[in-house]
Amino acid sequence: MAKKTIAQLEVSGKRVLIRVDFNVPIENGAISDDRRIASAVPTIKSVISRGGKAVLLSHMGRPEGTGYVAEDSLKPCADRLSKLLGIPVGFPSHDCADADAAAAVNAMKNGDVVLLENLRFHKAEKKGDATFAAKLAAYGDIYVNDAFGTSHRPDASMVAVPKAMAVKPRVSGLLVEKEIKFLSEALAKPAKPFVVVLGGAKVSDKMACIENLLPKADAVLVGGAMAYTFLKAQGHGVGTSRVEEDRLKDAKRMLDLAAKLKCDLHLPTDHVCGNSFSEAPSDIEVFDGAIKDGFMGLDIGPKTQTRYAMTLRKAKTIVWNGPMGVFEWKAFATGTQQVAKAIAHATKEGAASIVGGGDSAAAVEQFGLADQMTHVSTGGGASLEMLEGKRFESVDLLDEA
Repeated sequence: MAKKTIAQLEVSGKRVLIRVDFNVPIENGAISDDRRIASAVPTIKSVISRGGKAVLLSHMGRPEGTGYVAEDSLKPCADRLSKLLGIPVGFPSHDCADADAAAAVNAMKNGDVVLLENLRFHKAEKKGDATFAAKLAAYGDIYVNDAFGTSHRPDASMVAVPKAMAVKPRVSGLLVEKEIKFLSEALAKPAKPFVVVLGGAKVSDKMACIENLLPKADAVLVGGAMAYTFLKAQGHGVGTSRVEEDRLKDAKRMLDLAAKLKCDLHLPTDHVCGNSFSEAPSDIEVFDGAIKDGFMGLDIGPKTQTRYAMTLRKAKTIVWNGPMGVFEWKAFATGTQQVAKAIAHATKEGAASIVGGGDSAAAVEQFGLADQMTHVSTGGGASLEMLEGKRFESVDLLDEA
């Protein structure tokens, strides 16, 4: 998987086309979390500090691809990036592929940065269209993939653009290099004990990940709503907890596989439950064992929290993807917080901890523990697919180191 990186190329005077992932949350016109923008800064600085011209491509949100939509504009990202870099960032027009965008790129001087408007204002981006990709490819002398969060997608800017630039250098950015290093190389030979923590709502989202990691892991700790599909498959009473009925056979198969591989697959034994799915149910109870009818599991219970924390504290490699409960609600945040604290403790003691993006990344950020993890991924879906052992065409297309 070792790919050539932008740091290894001479960039002075060159137009460096960098696919970044600036798909950040915007509330009332303001960016509420700029981690993805900040994560791209090292690659951009590497280019402009050495006299290159950084031409940035990104998508934002899910517009329908029929042209400019104000609320999905990347303008707030250009403004935030300008503050992070301490220099003006050009933002030429409402269209990434029109004459104004091309003119802005052609007018760039060494050390300049230009961010082009949302790629998804064109239907061609999601379709992986080669004609659209050729227009974008014309902006660059070098192609850089630094958009890990989008690397699992076959979008035009991820696959068709590097294909259109086949005779030019195509390399990874510093963020993508780091993500691949942790998510693939760390898993190839994990230091033991290797503990995997999986949570979130749906078993179906994590099934391929469980199957890929069970042969490598010493223990898998399951939490979140997905735990109740496993518990029901074992015949336990789960009240009105969320269960994927069509996945009960798969859950049973995973339990049998774990036993066969001598991997400890841990499930919650006690549960913090509410009598409704809401931030403040009229009744909250902790059940040890079976959950009473009319109640649903919304967090792992105190005994499970302790058991999981003890296992994590002894680990040497930890991969975490998915929260233990509805951590956004204070009454059901403790399980996720205790797991995060245990992982931070293990990391301090020398373990390698890799937090898959999405909700897990949001949780460690919320608890102020993100900087105490070895690596927090910027890609939710992409990190999960890499944990499933999938290859990404967007990465395979890059030049070998």
